[in-house]
Amino acid sequence: MASFITAGGKAAGPIGQGTWYLGETPAAFADERKALQAGIEAGMTLIDTAEMYGDGAAEELVGSAIHGFDREQLYLVSKVYPFNAGRRNIFRSCENSLRRMRTDYLDLYLLHWRGSVPFAETVECMEELKAKGRIRAWGVSNLDTRDMQQLLAVPGGAGCVTDQVLYHLGSRGIEFDLLPWLQQRDIPVMAYCPLAQAGRLRRGLFAHPAVQDIAFARNATPAQVLLAFLLARPGVMPIPRTGHAYHTMENAAAADLKLTAAELAALDAAFPAPKRKVPLDIQ
Repeated sequence: MASFITAGGKAAGPIGQGTWYLGETPAAFADERKALQAGIEAGMTLIDTAEMYGDGAAEELVGSAIHGFDREQLYLVSKVYPFNAGRRNIFRSCENSLRRMRTDYLDLYLLHWRGSVPFAETVECMEELKAKGRIRAWGVSNLDTRDMQQLLAVPGGAGCVTDQVLYHLGSRGIEFDLLPWLQQRDIPVMAYCPLAQAGRLRRGLFAHPAVQDIAFARNATPAQVLLAFLLARPGVMPIPRTGHAYHTMENAAAADLKLTAAELAALDAAFPAPKRKVPLDIQ
């Protein structure tokens, strides 16, 4: 199964760092910066962001956080708005992201979701950005199976290296057809919101007896159990987001938690995958 590898040859994973909603509150900036830096030091060298997040504020946070680190050991990912993903705007969008992130190139540039710009035009532009050295790879986000089939059918579409989608124990819709389809083609999945975003669903996951029992038995936290569930899936990289360094370290430690077949079966029974096609979750 394909994996994310930096240009320097160091594996960027198995867990990355998300930045959705980070960088938007000045009072929290220092703590969020420390959280990202703690993750880098713990081996979570892939950092995912987007021009949409805080209207560029998350990218600026990333640019501040990576200062002083060896750029070749990092794997920086950003995303372009769908309405900027054509020849008219994509090159300016990419340059703006690079400027905010204080870097000369992106390791990976993603189409944030499908819009009105034809896939063929976006792919052509992505390949031009690669040729210019502004990005090293490109991929997509929030594309379902039919979208992916159409993408790979256009010239150059097979250059897509990932599909980033929402995926966690309580939202397993991609397992019906999208995840197997991607796995068959060695296209990794970046799982955003792997701990669920917030609210009742997140509380229901963390407090569920099946999760709690495994966490207690393995001297782990519920968050680590949820991440370990995704890590047991081939070709899946969770990218949890946190603004606190102690949670970053908790997330990083999940890489060492290998769930048993019995534990995975218990989680599967508690939160079964759908047996029919369902729309992609996005929040």
